[in-house]
Amino acid sequence: MSPVIIIVLKRLGLGLLTLFAISILIFFAVEMLPGDIAQAVLGQGATEENLAALREKLGLDQPAPVRYLQWLSGALVGDFGTSLVSGERVSEAISGRFTNTLFLAAYAAVIAVPVAIILGIIVALLRETLFDRVSNILALTAISSPEFFLGYILILVFAVNMGAFPAIARLSGDLSFLELLHRTFLPALTMVLVVVAHMMRMTRAAIINLLASPYIEMARLKGAPPWKVIVHHALPNAWAPIINVVALNLAYLVTGVVLVEVVFVYPGIGQLLVDAVSKRDFPIVQACCLIFAATFILLNLAADVGAILTNPRLRHPK
Repeated sequence: MSPVIIIVLKRLGLGLLTLFAISILIFFAVEMLPGDIAQAVLGQGATEENLAALREKLGLDQPAPVRYLQWLSGALVGDFGTSLVSGERVSEAISGRFTNTLFLAAYAAVIAVPVAIILGIIVALLRETLFDRVSNILALTAISSPEFFLGYILILVFAVNMGAFPAIARLSGDLSFLELLHRTFLPALTMVLVVVAHMMRMTRAAIINLLASPYIEMARLKGAPPWKVIVHHALPNAWAPIINVVALNLAYLVTGVVLVEVVFVYPGIGQLLVDAVSKRDFPIVQACCLIFAATFILLNLAADVGAILTNPRLRHPK
């Protein structure tokens, strides 16, 4: 078996172990929330007989470890139980919302990744110039600003003052693709502003570190122009850290959309999670948290595999 496959299998095993540990934390964190689930569902006027019947229906009369194993076995086959509020299957309630979240993340990624890499290359070419300093200031400002703050600023500028885009991302099944892009532009742009800054700085740092390498100095001594030195010599060797940071930011785009979806009332899984917490709909809360965790771990695994495939030193560790 090749070293690459062994390393990937080790990463996969560690990811599954991490997801198992997170599933325990999610389940028992919800278990430790104060209050009676049956009382919250039926209200204060419920009789003891009704409360006891609901507890038995939900399995609350069984020990917590038994309920965890039942929940985990169901989650492994995509069965997260039933919503306490609507009575709908949790998997059905989540499926459409998760598709919306993936669309928003993909929309932001299509814009953010090429823009960040191109800006990172340009800033590396023009380092120590006014453009470099201004870019770093703007990037640090974007990184330091909370998503909801950026979202409200974009709503104020583009929705309220200019009227160019809707402030609320209302979706329906009869929208054309262009109309869908138009209605979701502001939430996508909010996420783009956050991740572009980070990816741009990491791309700049990776390229500048390589510019001090001996083979880069040799290319310069041979008279190669600066853009050719970066594009043909530095960039191919910088792909490992760039791919790693891109994959990590893609993980953020999927798992960090909760605030963005709330600000723009976007019908994604983040908005569903917030609604479920406010209504104490614990099966949906547990399912959303587990899906977020699995997505983040999967994209982190993709980052590790991408770094291994683009870096020979990682493929053949000593």
